[in-house]
Amino acid sequence: MATKSTIFKASLQIADIDHSYYADQTLTLARHPSETDERMMVRLCALALQAHQLQSVCGGDGTLAFGAGLSDPDEPDVWLRDFTGLTRLWIEVGQPEDKPLSKACNKADAVVLYAFGQAADIWWKGIESKLTRLDKLQVWRIPSSTAQALVPLAQRSMSLQATIQEGVLMLGDGQHTIDIEPLRWK
Repeated sequence: MATKSTIFKASLQIADIDHSYYADQTLTLARHPSETDERMMVRLCALALQAHQLQSVCGGDGTLAFGAGLSDPDEPDVWLRDFTGLTRLWIEVGQPEDKPLSKACNKADAVVLYAFGQAADIWWKGIESKLTRLDKLQVWRIPSSTAQALVPLAQRSMSLQATIQEGVLMLGDGQHTIDIEPLRWK
């Protein structure tokens, strides 16, 4: 019998000062058995960093949610769909191959990738030339030490505050706060 995903609940208060976007999100994260807490928390950070697009791209009339992620390689980790069902934003985390990113660029108006992990720099050097032709793609790097610092925030029931100011995401649970400053690669 296959191991089922572990369900995490998160109450996320977003204050994106850079984009004048403020919202409370109630989220359900299904962590695939092969997914780490680090990757799951990077998915949550990616959602917080891009949440402002719910207002700026969809005028508030859309859905920002987690996709199937590792359970379905043809779905994004996070997506933004407008009221017509069009995928306006496709968000991936990790170090995917170039072909899935190319397919994503054909399915969505914009694609954002957040790379993290010890091997991300090596991955980027090997794939950068293949990704330069993808005009809809943005690639960001979350430092490994920062991504690892997110792990203690991962709880089955989380109440988190996300403040974004000057490109830095400050994610905290009331006791701990981690500053996440993504570096733009593309």
